[in-house]
Amino acid sequence: MSSRQDAIDKSRKTKGKSAATPPAGLDVGGRLREIRKARGLSQRELARRSGVTNGTISLIEKNQSSPSVASLKRVLDGVPLSLTDFFDVGEDPERKVFFRSDELVPVTEGPLDFRRVGRRSESTLQMMVERYLPGADTGRVMYRHEGEEAGVVISGHVEITVGEERRVLGPWESYAFSSRSPHRFRNLEDEECVVISACTPPSF
Repeated sequence: MSSRQDAIDKSRKTKGKSAATPPAGLDVGGRLREIRKARGLSQRELARRSGVTNGTISLIEKNQSSPSVASLKRVLDGVPLSLTDFFDVGEDPERKVFFRSDELVPVTEGPLDFRRVGRRSESTLQMMVERYLPGADTGRVMYRHEGEEAGVVISGHVEITVGEERRVLGPWESYAFSSRSPHRFRNLEDEECVVISACTPPSF
């Protein structure tokens, strides 16, 4: 069996396939605890603001739980803090115009691999290269936020749910919707899906 097929089978069997894997070396639990304390928030208060249980915050901070993108964003909205700022481990302050492929800023890695073009703090527009491995899912709990977003599927297929509407998009098909509508992305196929997306204002 090929290594590609092994990866596909492993993704199908992994319960945490929708988890938002952070950039290598980042202590998610420690980072959340540091930010929470810096804002003067107790676990109970952050849980209340985020609409999750106190136990959920505790498990994340102890690195005993790998939250989905939607779940982690929900917690960070209670701070408030964007996913990009949460995962940001330091960037070159120079204002850049052009970026090599290895200069895209990792937002998440793993089954959901999101890479941002440029610094979020310097722009009201967020451009992302989003890769969804087989089985990747932004989470059963759909998320919503202020703004608008749009994107084009470059390769593979992705199922997108927006409110009560659901559709599977293939290469060169696109989407555009108000980010206030609850939404979810997942890859149900056996091949990677690549999407180029835009969102304003930035949500990650």
